[in-house]
Amino acid sequence: MDLQAVNNTLPEGFRSAFNYDETSEEYYLNMGPQHPSTHGVLRLVLKLNGESVIEVVPHLGYIHRGLEKVAENQTYLQNIHLTDRLDYLSSHINNLGYCLAIEQALGIGVPLRGEYIRVMICELQRIQSHLLWWGVCGMDLGAVTTFLYGFKERELITDIFEELCGARLTMNYFRPGGSFVDVPDTFIPRVRQVIEELKRALDEYNTLLTENIIFQERTRAIGILDSAKALSYGCTGSVLRASGVSYDVRKNDPYSIYDQFDFDVPIGTVGGSFDRYRLKMEEMVESIKILEQAVQSFPQGPHRSKERASYKLPKGSYYSQVETARGLLGTYIVAEGGPKPYRIKYRSPCFSNLHALNDMAVGHKIADVVTILATLDFVVPEIDR
Repeated sequence: MDLQAVNNTLPEGFRSAFNYDETSEEYYLNMGPQHPSTHGVLRLVLKLNGESVIEVVPHLGYIHRGLEKVAENQTYLQNIHLTDRLDYLSSHINNLGYCLAIEQALGIGVPLRGEYIRVMICELQRIQSHLLWWGVCGMDLGAVTTFLYGFKERELITDIFEELCGARLTMNYFRPGGSFVDVPDTFIPRVRQVIEELKRALDEYNTLLTENIIFQERTRAIGILDSAKALSYGCTGSVLRASGVSYDVRKNDPYSIYDQFDFDVPIGTVGGSFDRYRLKMEEMVESIKILEQAVQSFPQGPHRSKERASYKLPKGSYYSQVETARGLLGTYIVAEGGPKPYRIKYRSPCFSNLHALNDMAVGHKIADVVTILATLDFVVPEIDR
């Protein structure tokens, strides 16, 4: 390839900003598909000049299982368990998004106790996911200790989920109209324990990693994504909010009973890796606020409206959306009136967030790509499906 022709295609300001050497030769480097920092089976092809990144091209499909096609051959109830195989760190929230679409189609209501259970389980799930992300984020950047610290409090939440549904990862609990069983008597005391432990632990986490000068130098002004580009890529979750756009499905398009709780949506200003990191730490604080309010006013009564043996959705199309730990997950169902869907399509937040990677990584070093990937917090099985 003609070197001069390649140089003419470089982004404006690249040469001066990143000391680009026009006499050197470009080369390609595969990051993955086994690279541990990719958080799943993902392959990135890096176009490099020395250690400076000129382009990043994600190659997907290594863990594609055809879940949307499989869904066409299962009943609506059977399909619930497939949703927790998407983003396996947001299993309960994925279940809820799917159930909301069915409830919309059939006009199914949810008792107040059932709604409280849903909100509390989803916020526990959000914290549980963020705790794993925090531990892995630090480990990706060389701070192995964070992984051990993060799992300590995460286990308390995982134990609650195991008591509820018998699973610790791909969990299956919600059903149209509520949940398949009520919460046990130990649920509220255990949630209170989680709240108290997390308040102490978050201060510890900030001392250990957030305020660490090496970590800050590795993340500040790295992988900046402005609000216009974040919106154009369809980014959601902390990736969008870190760029200064205040959008959270729980606030902007409330579902369940989120509009009855007082909580804030943290917003960033720079749109860099440290902003994305800081937002997730603040989101855990807001989830704790929601849990505290729910514990104080947790109602009695039924946990589910009338159970049905099977569900047949009226002919038509139905859509629901929820705020997972990574952003907006949309569930689109096309029904023909039978017990099985004609088509199911999931709108993955990680898919959109990942495709902003090239804009964030150009001009940075290889090590900075790992930093950006860590703060994007994506789960590959949700992208490939």
